[in-house]
Amino acid sequence: MADTSKFHTHIEIKDTTPPPPTLAPPAAWPFSSELVETTTPATSTLQDQRIPFFRSRSRHRIGEDTWVISVFVILHIVAFFATMFFNDCWTNSHHDCALKVFGRLSFQPLSENPLVGPSASTLDEMGALRRKLLTQYHQTWRLFTSPCLHAGAIHLVINLSCVIFIGVHLEQEFGSLRIGLVYILSAFVGTLVAAVFVQNRPTVSSSGALCGLLGAMLSMLIRNWKVYTNKFAALAFLFVISTINFILGLLPYVDNFSNVGGFISGFLLGFVLFFSPQVTKVAQNKGGLFEYGDKGSVKLKLKQKLESPILRSVSLLLFGLILAGCLLAVLRGVNMNQYCRWCQYVDCVPVNWWSCKDKGTYCETMVNDAQLTLTCMSNGNFRVFPFTNISQSRLNDLCSLLCS
Repeated sequence: MADTSKFHTHIEIKDTTPPPPTLAPPAAWPFSSELVETTTPATSTLQDQRIPFFRSRSRHRIGEDTWVISVFVILHIVAFFATMFFNDCWTNSHHDCALKVFGRLSFQPLSENPLVGPSASTLDEMGALRRKLLTQYHQTWRLFTSPCLHAGAIHLVINLSCVIFIGVHLEQEFGSLRIGLVYILSAFVGTLVAAVFVQNRPTVSSSGALCGLLGAMLSMLIRNWKVYTNKFAALAFLFVISTINFILGLLPYVDNFSNVGGFISGFLLGFVLFFSPQVTKVAQNKGGLFEYGDKGSVKLKLKQKLESPILRSVSLLLFGLILAGCLLAVLRGVNMNQYCRWCQYVDCVPVNWWSCKDKGTYCETMVNDAQLTLTCMSNGNFRVFPFTNISQSRLNDLCSLLCS
């Protein structure tokens, strides 16, 4: 038998895969030129990051991290419904109401309140500002109730719509505590400024808080000017909203001086409090928030020239001086209208429906055959009403309308 040979084959397999590159520690990545060259635009450095001023909030449910604004909005709505319930136009005005379908909650006629709301006497009862009540009767508690009141449904809708849009944006950026402080302090200082200029007719100062948010938004935009992308769109938005509220303040029962005081207060407080917004990491700049795989957001301290302690200290000092000066002036009963005759036109535009002059109204009443005749003694205007059972406060409202 032939011998069989056994062949053994030895095959050596070598790993030709190149070794993985050595990367610097994570802390050094943003400063590594080799890594920057191999990364995609989605992982650019945070220093080159640009953030849209108005970002998409689709991933956030309003109420989770905006509870302060939600509480303020609810309080304003409750206060307005309480005002209209107390107004009871259906009974007190003898069915002479707008939107009568609402019954007790119906509004005063548009000739009496163009903002579709309660009567002047109701605003007085609910805590609106009036010079006589502040100086002669020393009802300083109105400084805290006036910021909660609205002059009408139109005023309420416009005011709260802007508060929700701006307030939610700011609260998600800077947190509930800082937004709550700006809202409350701006409303209070705005009311103090309004009380210094208020005349002897009821006015409400609820728009002061909104203007405080607008002022804080402007200071935030100035501080972080190099961070946001759509800055000029934000400035245009601020201008439009401010203009709308200023025009609204020229109508009866809405105080424009509270808007001015609130805006200045919010502007100063923005420099004091809005120094480190919460920014989410960026994946690509397409108008929304930029996110990585992790669900958390990082809080970046944006070091800029305007973030010096000097700016914050000066802003805080100016705010403290305005607060102390206005509070002292209100407590001493100062009337700035005596030193500034034209200032009344900042808060009012004279038209046929109402007058901007601070003058007393006197009317003569005559009852005959279940009819009431009311005559204004200053201009001779009169009106005959088919009823006689009317309260004194309602007589004062009608007299003011006849004499305006």
